[in-house]
Amino acid sequence: MTQQTHETGSATTTVPATTTSAVTVTTPATTARDDTATAPPGFPPLAEPRPLGELRFWPRTFHDRLTAPLPGLKAMARFAREGSVRPGRDGLADIPRLPYEPGPLPRTDTGTVAVTWAGHASWIVRIGGLTVLTDPVWSRRIIGTPARVTPVGVPWETLPRVDAVVISHNHYDHLDAPTLRRLPRDTPVFVPAGLGRWFRRRRFTTVTELDWWEAAELSGVRFDFVPAHHWSKRTLTDTCHSLWGGWVLTAADGQRVYFAGDTGYGHWFSRIGGRYPGIDLALMPIGAYDPRWWLSDVHLDPEEAVRATEDLGARRMAPMHWGTFVLSAEPVLEPLTRVRAAWDKAGLDREDLWDLPVGGSRVLHPVGSERPA
Repeated sequence: MTQQTHETGSATTTVPATTTSAVTVTTPATTARDDTATAPPGFPPLAEPRPLGELRFWPRTFHDRLTAPLPGLKAMARFAREGSVRPGRDGLADIPRLPYEPGPLPRTDTGTVAVTWAGHASWIVRIGGLTVLTDPVWSRRIIGTPARVTPVGVPWETLPRVDAVVISHNHYDHLDAPTLRRLPRDTPVFVPAGLGRWFRRRRFTTVTELDWWEAAELSGVRFDFVPAHHWSKRTLTDTCHSLWGGWVLTAADGQRVYFAGDTGYGHWFSRIGGRYPGIDLALMPIGAYDPRWWLSDVHLDPEEAVRATEDLGARRMAPMHWGTFVLSAEPVLEPLTRVRAAWDKAGLDREDLWDLPVGGSRVLHPVGSERPA
């Protein structure tokens, strides 16, 4: 894999734009921190937050951000020759055993962080008093993929008011137009560079596009866009015309959640962990990895997800991107069994692996606060 280190974003021109504007509990080990303006030795200071809804102009392509070449003709020919990217009958037999336990959303306040897994890469993250959706996909089916094998873990009508949405990239299983149409058009959305046009065409009025290592702030919560080992494409003519990445959400009291989006393994994890120390929880993809020769550059396998969590220095990991859509050839229950084994082999505390069922939640309370009875 050829690594390219874009420690700062591309040069851009900016123009101000007019904007309209079953639950378990865990306690973090640290108190609040103030590192939004500084970084550890060897790392640049964190960027000052950019204005919400800022209109920006981007390069036509982000091909230079790829950390591995896209598949060529030889790879396509091998893919066609070797057949299916779906599990066989035995691999699908465990669909009824996939964990699905929907429950009410936990109560939160400005001092608590809670996460609820709706399925695939869709989370309801409660942080700093905000409700944030990650890559929301509530549709039963996405283009080119069989229907969901587990229902959505949280009915749309039970959601509290959505204060913000973060998008990792434009692939159909992460950017779902039917779901996003359900949102009020003044909902703030945070998106990768080059993806703002897609939202503005759909009349969203507060669209904040960010390059890698850039940030914006909403109601005291900081949204940092960070690199990933992936790519983007939505049509036949837009390959890598928008960026891809993950998000670090930091509350005013310092509690910090990392959402990886979609990514392969590589050097970015240690750099993200160095620049954003003390990540309390990493939401990490563990599925859609087989065949490995085809998917290793863009999707973590379970063992790599554990290693990446260690690279980040994250205290806890919550697996995602499995058990919802059948996107690849591994047996449907294998990601869960392998991530549990890898976590144990790494000698990590079992309580810090938040292997939630679809619909499940976990809550972080700040040090010194009372746990609910």
